[in-house]
Amino acid sequence: MMAAMMPKPRSILITGASSGIGKALAIEYAAAGTHLALGGRNQERLKSVAAECKGKGASVTVGLVDIRDRSKLSQWIFSVDDENPIDLVIANAGITAGTGMGRLREHPDIVRSVIETNLLGVINTIDPALERMCMRGGGRIAVMGSLGALRGMPYCPSYSASKAAVHTYAEGLRGGVARLGVGVTIIAPGFVSTPLNNAIVCPKPLLMSEDRAARIIRRGLDRGRAVIAFPRALYYGLLLARLLPLRWADAAFAAVHVDVPEKFDSMAD
Repeated sequence: MMAAMMPKPRSILITGASSGIGKALAIEYAAAGTHLALGGRNQERLKSVAAECKGKGASVTVGLVDIRDRSKLSQWIFSVDDENPIDLVIANAGITAGTGMGRLREHPDIVRSVIETNLLGVINTIDPALERMCMRGGGRIAVMGSLGALRGMPYCPSYSASKAAVHTYAEGLRGGVARLGVGVTIIAPGFVSTPLNNAIVCPKPLLMSEDRAARIIRRGLDRGRAVIAFPRALYYGLLLARLLPLRWADAAFAAVHVDVPEKFDSMAD
């Protein structure tokens, strides 16, 4: 059954909006009559994205925010919502980490940073907006997960764990807030040509552009989908891999050569 088309969002908040998928989504949604609240840590890139969105007719609020700072992030989100009640939140900002280049395991500090950013940062983002949405009886929360959440990858265990936790958290929220009129969507992309992914050396099957990914995500959100997973071939392939004997799957994934920069601490913002 096809999901019903959702009302067009007029006030949209996107974190990690200065590069990658976040930037592409901001540009995709930019239009006259739409307000965009764009969050990130890189001021110059944010200004550039904001200018491009304004050129398409959108009104824009920029927030120089770190999603790990719960207090300051909440203040910014509440201030945005006071002026333009938020219809859609896309909790997109995140980081990656992994092994390779002679490293057999991830540094403990980096592991903690990944979990703090990708899981707690998402919760920090959605909590303030969700509170207001539930009071108003409408809105949608979208969290940026990953196809890498479907299976623990030996070359990026902390990233896989953080995204799997995001998926599970969103699933738990979805049933609870649906009766209040609020939707929750998990976005699970595969390989997208972003600065974050381009720094990683590995096979990247079915790699797609940021713009195409943004169009797929918007179409899924417009239809109110609970899960937007793409590309579909890779998604179903990973689901099937979960049915294999563990020793076969472990050996297959371990055989893939992957190099992830050790200090890849640039937030996708």
